[in-house]
Amino acid sequence: MKLPGQDAIARQPDERLVTHRVKLPKKVVEHPFRQVAKRVIMALTLLALCALIVYAERDGYNDNSDGRLDFLDAFYYATVTLSTTGYGDITPVSDTARLTNILVITPMRVLFLIILVGTTLEVLTERTREEWRLNRWRSALRDHTVVVGFGTKGRSAIQTVCATGLKKEQVVVVDPSTKVIDAATAEGYAGIVGDATRSDVLMRAEVHKARKIIIATQRDDTAVLVTLTARQLNRGAKIVAAVREEENAPLLKQSGADAVITSASAAGRLLGLSVLSPAAGMVMEDLIQQGSGLDIIERPVIKAEVGKGPRETSDLVVSVVRGHRVLGYDDPAVGTLEATDRVITIVRATPGVQIAPDVRPIPQD
Repeated sequence: MKLPGQDAIARQPDERLVTHRVKLPKKVVEHPFRQVAKRVIMALTLLALCALIVYAERDGYNDNSDGRLDFLDAFYYATVTLSTTGYGDITPVSDTARLTNILVITPMRVLFLIILVGTTLEVLTERTREEWRLNRWRSALRDHTVVVGFGTKGRSAIQTVCATGLKKEQVVVVDPSTKVIDAATAEGYAGIVGDATRSDVLMRAEVHKARKIIIATQRDDTAVLVTLTARQLNRGAKIVAAVREEENAPLLKQSGADAVITSASAAGRLLGLSVLSPAAGMVMEDLIQQGSGLDIIERPVIKAEVGKGPRETSDLVVSVVRGHRVLGYDDPAVGTLEATDRVITIVRATPGVQIAPDVRPIPQD
């Protein structure tokens, strides 16, 4: 099957394929220029204060050139003293001036050097700290969730997953747009700038160690290529992909996706349901919006429910997951609940209570 736009991918320029990098969420710090400006102002303030102190005690200093000390000479002495240059052409000769140099000027010189050296080290070690932080992030990343595409679909998907208890540190976003990745890192997610159809980009996202992969690209042909690449790198991850056209869903499943969501037809069904029954449409929207109103969740059967029928539980059971099969609550094959079963139920969302969804992929028949 040849997807629409497949030839366009082959003709795309190489620039979008070359650049890719990892961007971790930034800590809330001041802008670097603002930090440097503050330190420069602090250094100039120390310089001016030192010059005023020297000028105030100008009678205790000797200038080898003309014997007298004016305001310019005071600034000159402050500059060469704080920078530890010290040419010796202007020297303190009185006891008061020498005592001031010991108790005031010398501590100011040390503070001046700390400001300058600190600014230099800040600039020189920024890249080293970022590399160390990146290596530590990679070594600690396990069983995370990779989101390919951070548009409306990808953003909504990861917000739903995070509402069940997934930490933002366990989410990696992959997108070719730098602006999109900046938006993702601003929300606390790690980001990879690059084309997810390339295996080296997905390797940077540690996709081989991921537990879940959400593919929410803008094009169906791109989703197929990403699914093929991701499945090749990780045989055990649960891959969920979104496509626009329903006819491309079988191709996604053949490419390795465990579940395929047809965004256009799903939205159309919800629109049709809302036309027939606005109340039913509101209920469906409530169900798919995690964390408020009614939630649909999957959980294991508890000990007290073993041996009971699906209708005899305290929750509203709609389906039973038994082995590799998903059975309706009224399916005669269900009989009574078993300890190894999992149930899909509708529950009232309780603030502060998070129920993690199933992490085991269900093979498709």
